[in-house]
Order: sequence, then C-alpha cells, then structure tokens
Amino acid sequence: MSIYGLTKGTELENMVKSIMQAEANGTMMYYALARLAKEQGYEDVASELIESANQEAVHAGFYAVLNGKYPQDFWNLLRTVQKAEINGEVQVKAMADKVRAAGFAEAADEMEIFAKQEGHHGVVIGKILEKYQPEKKAPAGKVYICPVCGFEHEGDINDEPDDYVCPLCGQPRSVFQEAN
Repeated sequence: MSIYGLTKGTELENMVKSIMQAEANGTMMYYALARLAKEQGYEDVASELIESANQEAVHAGFYAVLNGKYPQDFWNLLRTVQKAEINGEVQVKAMADKVRAAGFAEAADEMEIFAKQEGHHGVVIGKILEKYQPEKKAPAGKVYICPVCGFEHEGDINDEPDDYVCPLCGQPRSVFQEAN
C-alpha cells in the first residue's frame, strides 16, 4: 500500500507539513554541526551527527510523500531536477569564483568540488531517465515555468493553493510564467 498523499487535504496536512519542514531543517543542522565537530577534531561526534542527518533526511522524505508534496508520477520532476543539477554546476562554480575573489580560497576549493558533484548528479539522473523513461511524455495541459530554477509545473498553476511554492527552489506561485 502506498502512503502517497494520505494526509493531503485532511486535518493532519498542516501538522505533517510542519514535521516535514522540521526534519528538513534538522538535516541541515546536523550536517552543519557535523562539519563544526570535524573542524574541531571530533571525528566520532561528526560521524554520529552525520548518521542523525541522514535519518532526518529520510524522515523528511517520508512526510513529503505522506502529504503528496511531489507528484506521484515523478519522471517529469526528475527531468527538471536533472536540468537544475547540470545548471547547478555552473552556478556553484560561479559562486565559488566570487568566494575565491573575496579571499576565501579554502571555502572556494570545497565549493568547486560541490559544483562538480552537482553536475555529476545531473549525469546520474540522466542515466536513470535514459534507462527508465527514454521518451519524454508531452504535457497534458498548460505548463508554467519557475523563472529561478526552470521547474516546469504541468497544469494550471492557479489551481494550486495560495501557499504553493516551487518544489525545487521555494519561489511562490506568483512568479511562475506560462510557457509558450
């Protein structure tokens, strides 16, 4: 049995949404704390905190599915994510260049590694798509595009709730533009 969207539209939806966000924030916090622990020589603490972060990420994903945050037919979203990851390599590299120019070479070095990882994510997702979804399905209706990250929302964006945000970058529904 799928848990997809079980709480969407119920009195539990807002509670699950809050828990999902708390878990996502916990992921970020635990990874940050692990980084700080590692910098201070506490490798064992860092390892435990990374494990907690990984679990928090799994929890956040569970609650996202429970609330139907992402489409159950995820292939078109995955296509958008693939493009975003490929573009992310260029964007993070450009940011690393600015960080380096500001005199923070060590941070820039690590950001350049992250940039390559973003591009690699895009390559991996591309291989998944090629294997399982070699042909893109044509959109069934209207398509709206997030101008920040390029996410393509299929269907009338105005049918989404007022608090709808881009699932990739968090931009509000109001910034989406109808594709031509």
